[in-house]
Amino acid sequence: MSNSFHVPQVSRGEAYAMLGGAALLMTIGMGIRQNLGLFQAPASRELGIAISDFALAISVQQVAWGVSQPFTGILADRYGTRWVSLIGALIYIAGVVLTATATGQWPIVLGSGVMIGVALACTSSGITANIAARVVAPHRRTLAFGLVSAAGSVGTMFTAPIAAYFLNHDGWRAGLWAFAILALAMLPAAFIGSRADRLPNSRVADRNLTLMSALDEARRHSGYVVMSLAFFVCGLQLVFITTHLPTYLAQCGVDPSYSALMLMLVGGFNILSSWLFGWLGDRYPKRLLLGGIYLLRSAAIAAFFLHPPTPLSIVLFGAAMGTLWLGVIPLVNGLVVQLFGLRFLSTLTGISFLSHQAGSFLGAWGGGYLFDVMGNYDLAWKAAVLIGLIAGTAQLLMNDRPTERLAGQAAAA
Repeated sequence: MSNSFHVPQVSRGEAYAMLGGAALLMTIGMGIRQNLGLFQAPASRELGIAISDFALAISVQQVAWGVSQPFTGILADRYGTRWVSLIGALIYIAGVVLTATATGQWPIVLGSGVMIGVALACTSSGITANIAARVVAPHRRTLAFGLVSAAGSVGTMFTAPIAAYFLNHDGWRAGLWAFAILALAMLPAAFIGSRADRLPNSRVADRNLTLMSALDEARRHSGYVVMSLAFFVCGLQLVFITTHLPTYLAQCGVDPSYSALMLMLVGGFNILSSWLFGWLGDRYPKRLLLGGIYLLRSAAIAAFFLHPPTPLSIVLFGAAMGTLWLGVIPLVNGLVVQLFGLRFLSTLTGISFLSHQAGSFLGAWGGGYLFDVMGNYDLAWKAAVLIGLIAGTAQLLMNDRPTERLAGQAAAA
């Protein structure tokens, strides 16, 4: 980390530590969450529940995460990230344990659905971006968002083989107990990362900006509205893939290990792409990069589902989706800072994320419902492609000009 990367209020070592804590929160929280779909088929068989019953838990998770995110964002912007992230880590651990000990559908809905959903709002990108934004210099913020986002991909990559090992040798419950033990590391990560609370999160001119004023600015900014609506489609596509691809591949007679391999490839390629889109976002229009991701992702989904899966197509699809996965997070965070400044970053990204999670709910539950009704995923993937193309086009055309307040501050400076 160069001396120009972090803010002068902290040493280089302190900046490393705080960013590392934020990254570890993302690594574990997102890694476990992204791999829950691997447990869907074996858990459903043992418990005697439908695929859509397990998918309901993942859908509820998306809603709980999305609904909670604006409120945890408000708390983080106003009071700091420490207690938000620590309490979130405890809830996350409890949610994994409840799922591992489930004897029916509803403990899974409560544990993997409500509890992990609320915990993710306290420990994922809305909170970790708050930490990163305080630690790094303004001209490198989008890159920092990308580096922290990449940590979620690291988690996906190394938790997928853990899940696959236990599923093949000891069963789905043992895999979830291993995840619960792994989640304990979120507690020290939250404590260390939240040391960034002592650093400022606004300029002097923004100190008197109120929450209601910030919400009114966001409501009236057409670009923010378009970005938030396009984020809906992002959530739908990603959660449809993570939740239902293992079931789709099993239906096609593909060995279950390929589901874990695909998720590992997503994680591996996303490490590079999160950094890449963070770096690009500091240099090129973020709206164009976001729109390009949505369009290319839709094309990749169409190309994969149009033909029966093969080992080669699974590998290529995992690489393509990994390249186009969490790179949206640094771009969305960067756009919010570009449009409104840093003061209410967690709040405004949290509201956008609510739209993302509404799409995630539809991707998880809707995909399971269509599978149960039709016996295949044909209609589900076609719908995901169509609305992805619409969202990508709208994102390319969004208004990305800063608010009048920011423009006035820039002129005065």
